[in-house]
Amino acid sequence: MTGGGASGDEKAALRRRLLSARAGLSAQQRAAAERALRDAVLGLPQAQMAGTAAVYYSIGSEPGTHGLVYALWKRGTYVLLPVLRPDLDLDWASYEGPESLRPGPRGLTEPTEPPRGVAAVSRADLVIVPALAVDRRGVRLGRGGGSYDRALARVGPQVPTIALLYDAELLDEVPAAPHDQRVRLVARPEGGITRLPHKLPFSSPLP
Repeated sequence: MTGGGASGDEKAALRRRLLSARAGLSAQQRAAAERALRDAVLGLPQAQMAGTAAVYYSIGSEPGTHGLVYALWKRGTYVLLPVLRPDLDLDWASYEGPESLRPGPRGLTEPTEPPRGVAAVSRADLVIVPALAVDRRGVRLGRGGGSYDRALARVGPQVPTIALLYDAELLDEVPAAPHDQRVRLVARPEGGITRLPHKLPFSSPLP
């Protein structure tokens, strides 16, 4: 579900620009970004104390999470990964190492463990989500399916919700619709962790 009218058009245009910029990143740039994001998140006290973390398993040009998922799991954190339902809502199942994954719908990689229900994300101590951009208010721009808006609506107000971005994707403003859920932090390869809402030192140009 996306916002209607001008807001929906603005989101679609912004998505195209952001995806084009991501497509221009080299494999080396993506790998370096993944390592930096992994280290930034693992350094958070909330990540170090989390008994359960809900994380996404990155695909394509998304900021990479494979190393982060593995590191959290090896640390002893109970890691939940999303399972896309036919209605585009997100179920969740546990990650039990690299061999516990299989191809899912829409090019996704999903865990083979039994799903634990859409409400499982509400029991996570840390929630890490994908985003194409986030603005200084915490408004998140996703792919348009609404899956993560539904998931984030189930997360308690004190739980850290973190969107992983490339550095140019923290913007001054993202078009927002009433159903859009906000995140509380972003992680960027060079920018590190930013808590939101956050006043940017200048207006960030769109890619």
